[in-house]
Amino acid sequence: MTSIDDEKEELKRLVKHLREQLEQLHLIATHDEKTGVYNSTFFKSIFEFELRKAERDGTFCLVVIDLDFFKKVNDTYGHITGDKILKRTAEILKGGMRGADVAARFGGEEFFIILPDADRDKGRQVAERLRKAVLKDRFLKKHGLTISAGVAEYKKKDTFDTLANRADEALYEAKKTGRNRVVVRK
Repeated sequence: MTSIDDEKEELKRLVKHLREQLEQLHLIATHDEKTGVYNSTFFKSIFEFELRKAERDGTFCLVVIDLDFFKKVNDTYGHITGDKILKRTAEILKGGMRGADVAARFGGEEFFIILPDADRDKGRQVAERLRKAVLKDRFLKKHGLTISAGVAEYKKKDTFDTLANRADEALYEAKKTGRNRVVVRK
């Protein structure tokens, strides 16, 4: 027969194990497994929070970043190298963002970043800093990779789709006008 103290210890151990499992499940549910940044589903919930905050008293920017010629590199060096490139890019983005900024992988080689309390000028500055950080990275440079970015500032009545569309339009303009650049949309 076990003592009450033994049962309490076993219960504490089980509770600790359950907490660890819940933390692991939360991580799986909210983060992209290849890059460690948020996944698109969780990112959209953070976006909705920033949207409500901006509707009351502020602004924010959405930055859409795409790796230039990633498909070619992926096809040449393989998917394992491609995954390493995605992971390294995410690390560089996280390292170059401000503390309150939030990044997510939106599929393929596209990343979205929310810049809270940032106007277009601040959005451009952050995106340029990230672009230059990618240019300086030895691993990405070895594979000839650069990024293009589109920046759009929140406007009253924006939704995720309207703001993402403007940022995407800016990204496509960056791609059409030579890549490895940042374009800002009003």
